Amino acid sequence: MKKYNYIIILMSLLTIFFVGCDDNLDIKPEQAISKEVAISTPENIHKILINAYGVARSSSSYGGGIALASELLANDGDLYWNGTYIQPGEYNEKAILTDNSFVASIWLNGYGISNHVNIVLDNLAVITDVTDKDVTEGEAKFLRGLVYFDLARLFAKPYVSGSVNSQLGVPIVLRGVLDPSQIEFPKRNTLEEVYTQVIADLKDAYTLLPASNDIFATKYSAAALLARVYLQKGDYANARNMADIVINESPATLTTTFAQAFNNLENSNEDLFAWQITSQDASSNDFNVFWAGSAFGGRVGNPDVEILSQHWDIYDDPNDKRADFFYKAKWWCTTKWKSQFANIPMLRLAEMYLTRAESNFRLGTVTGLSPVKDVNILRQRSGAALFITVDLATILMERKRELSFEGFALFDAKRLKQNIGSLPYDANNLILPIPRREIDVNKNLTQNDGY
Repeated sequence: MKKYNYIIILMSLLTIFFVGCDDNLDIKPEQAISKEVAISTPENIHKILINAYGVARSSSSYGGGIALASELLANDGDLYWNGTYIQPGEYNEKAILTDNSFVASIWLNGYGISNHVNIVLDNLAVITDVTDKDVTEGEAKFLRGLVYFDLARLFAKPYVSGSVNSQLGVPIVLRGVLDPSQIEFPKRNTLEEVYTQVIADLKDAYTLLPASNDIFATKYSAAALLARVYLQKGDYANARNMADIVINESPATLTTTFAQAFNNLENSNEDLFAWQITSQDASSNDFNVFWAGSAFGGRVGNPDVEILSQHWDIYDDPNDKRADFFYKAKWWCTTKWKSQFANIPMLRLAEMYLTRAESNFRLGTVTGLSPVKDVNILRQRSGAALFITVDLATILMERKRELSFEGFALFDAKRLKQNIGSLPYDANNLILPIPRREIDVNKNLTQNDGY
């Protein structure tokens, strides 16, 4: 079921009108409700939460905007930008202006998600059923952990394992705003503080959420996201352990074929969490808009993001089905985002095998399975020849084969300290600028270096 697509957008519900008692010209529209009513019942709290999922799924954020920024900023010859939009072209050129509207949308949407879930968390007392209250809190903290993790990865210098990460992160806002008079102008927290908050939220989500929760976040969604966070910060023991929990305890199983993991109208059995798309809101699927041929819902660039021949060099076996997962429009497209109306996988079980393999290798451990066995599970599914042994470079290349065009490129380059062309991994222009409109309004914000 795709419930959150059919709920009236709660920002409409939260577009609250403050009516003066003595002013006859203050007219409350029929579709508006007061802020008191908005948070007065469990049903309304749930609607706010459902809308938070919808806002997160929008094209600005997890409907493709964040992934597009990651893939184009990390592009070093695998891709070509055919699109007419200037803003993604700035990503690709590594020359981003502070008024880039795509960047502003990522920031604004991120804090919109945060505000929705903060309102939910501020008003949990309205929910009297203990189980319902726990699940609601867990889902809200899953979404809050997710959004602050990605805001930090995009707008801050890379996390350095073993260091005091005092570099500027993003502002952490933990109180919901229903009244404009409550709006604050926070400073940026340190990156260490952001990661601490993200991990605390996701640990709570893991504890509070059930193993099964329809299309919404589960304890294994939280565990998988924790594995991703720990891997990003170089905490390989915790990354390995959380990935192992997901592999061994979650109901998820790998799809029989690589192709079956994508272009699904419902979640596949490999999805630990996926964003729901329907024919009514397919415009939210910017993966399809920018990466597909125009005959399949993409733009006139056909596609806007073209896959270049350099990318084929990463495939070591002609029998690997992942090497064939492309189709020709005017230019070459990835088949991952071919369906305009398909769900968007965000956390796949395949990622957990790769996280466990890399972490085990780095630590010299064999938690779950050996690194070579984890890698071979994915190679066997794709029809590639199995390895006898693996090293770190082999594991990382397998990660690229499996996860290309899913939004990992920039974040992997940064955590692995890999240069992008002539740019060092921590170059100023591989970090998004704080949007100029935010700097103009909030004098407590500090702009990133180089902007």
